Amino acid sequence: MFRTRQRHLAIFVLTLSACLPSRAGTENPRFTPLVRAVESCRKFVVNIHTEKDAAEAADSRFFTPRSRRVSGMGTGIVVDERGYIVTNYHVIHEVDTITVTLDDGETLSARTVSFDRKHDMAIIQVQASRPLQVMPIGTSSDLRLAEQVFAVGNAFGYEYSVTAGIVSALGRDVEVDETQSYENLIQTDASINPGNSGGPLLNVVGEVIGINVAIRAGAQRIGFAIPIDDARKTISRLLSAERLDGVAHGLFGRDIKTPEEKKLIVTDVAPGSAAAVCGIVKGDTVTKVRGITVHDAADWERSLLGMPIGSELDVDVLRNGEPVSLKLKVGVGHSSAKTAATADSTNTRTVSSVQSSSASPESVRARAKRLFGVNLANLNQRDRNTINGRFNGGMKVVSVANGSPAERYGIQVGDILLGLDGFETLNDRSLAYILQDARLQNLKTVKFQVFRRNQSLVGHMVPTTARQ
Repeated sequence: MFRTRQRHLAIFVLTLSACLPSRAGTENPRFTPLVRAVESCRKFVVNIHTEKDAAEAADSRFFTPRSRRVSGMGTGIVVDERGYIVTNYHVIHEVDTITVTLDDGETLSARTVSFDRKHDMAIIQVQASRPLQVMPIGTSSDLRLAEQVFAVGNAFGYEYSVTAGIVSALGRDVEVDETQSYENLIQTDASINPGNSGGPLLNVVGEVIGINVAIRAGAQRIGFAIPIDDARKTISRLLSAERLDGVAHGLFGRDIKTPEEKKLIVTDVAPGSAAAVCGIVKGDTVTKVRGITVHDAADWERSLLGMPIGSELDVDVLRNGEPVSLKLKVGVGHSSAKTAATADSTNTRTVSSVQSSSASPESVRARAKRLFGVNLANLNQRDRNTINGRFNGGMKVVSVANGSPAERYGIQVGDILLGLDGFETLNDRSLAYILQDARLQNLKTVKFQVFRRNQSLVGHMVPTTARQ
């Protein structure tokens, strides 16, 4: 009997040990693909903290050193290894300082690069000590109701919070107030809280399929995200090399997003442009630029952004199914500010800053004087040394007209104008883009940032007119 009980015990122990998960390597069933995907997302998700003056201070006509500060929070997603990060515009709207915390705890100051009010998206940039990991791009083209999704973000300041849910609905149009509405949103019951804005909505394999943007006030588990396919079109505009650097490329393309492939098809090439000189033709599929895999127009734009004029970039395309290697020379050829008659209606375009810079620098500065009452000049070496390491550049305020908007709202002679309306004022070319009628005609006020006595100051002013 003792032997029988001993045999039964041995069988029970063996059976139990067979049921227990292995602790070695990736065989542990606890480490599911989902767990690994969520763990890896920390490398491309950042936490954002902001500060700004309280309403009573921000509305003041003049700067005051005794303003009360208000803190905010949000989340961002790395879209380029050089520190370009996408978030919601409302996260950085009218803030004075932006601080980004990376997954390893490194805290960095960020600057606003560009934004789109209507679509509530913005690009900020940090100068990280290492290349950052870029988001893995999914597609929102094949989302299904009840598909499992996960939201990651800085919820109520609790960094890298992960919540789970399903896709509750697709194609939602949401009106927040009289100034902000959204179209074609993903509705999810994954908990989204203040601080989640700008963070990723992930599928079960860790791909970004949406950008969390809003919640339904007073409701439980009703959140909304911008579909990633829509978001990437906006990102391509915000990262446009032509818009930010004033360097035209002349390529117009259409994003193809399916579960099987993500690619950029060339729909038109501006004659005489850099893309035409390179040898890119209509119908090509752009696959790589300087080693960066091109999934869509956003990848194409970021691959050209910040490249020195005259540099040659390796460009790989597929033409009639065959690989072709080309060389694109940055800054050659004509502006791409033409209408491509054959381009698809969904083609993402950028407004050429070059088209406005055909006028002389004096006329651009005269426009700034007429609109705001400031005379601007290029920085000298001493001015550049003053802001070196803190800002990329600016323009010196050499005079302020009596009774002008600049005087009324506190700009002084000697200030360094760092930016207008969220864009850096680095030179006449960037100023020309900012002061276009098409940009200013719908703005009631223009945010400005100046550097004065070792301090960055932010305010708002109303231009005299936005028309020629």
